[in-house]
Amino acid sequence: MGNQTDYFNRIAYKPKYFIGDRVFGYWNKVPFVGTVGNDSVIDDTGPRISIHTDLPIRINGKNHEIIIVKHRDIKLLTEF
Repeated sequence: MGNQTDYFNRIAYKPKYFIGDRVFGYWNKVPFVGTVGNDSVIDDTGPRISIHTDLPIRINGKNHEIIIVKHRDIKLLTEF
């Protein structure tokens, strides 16, 4: 009989991006560069990633410094 650690290692979500990874992509058709805050699954909508953008994104008069994106919207920033 296994313990709780073995159980959660088997069934838990394995992230693709980790805290501090540099990424780039598009959010609402606006390009951005930023740092991964968290790659997790909260409910049945699937995995999502919070990004702390380097520069704020201004849409409809509101600034967005932290955005939530899907995996398909970003790529790892390998060189600057």
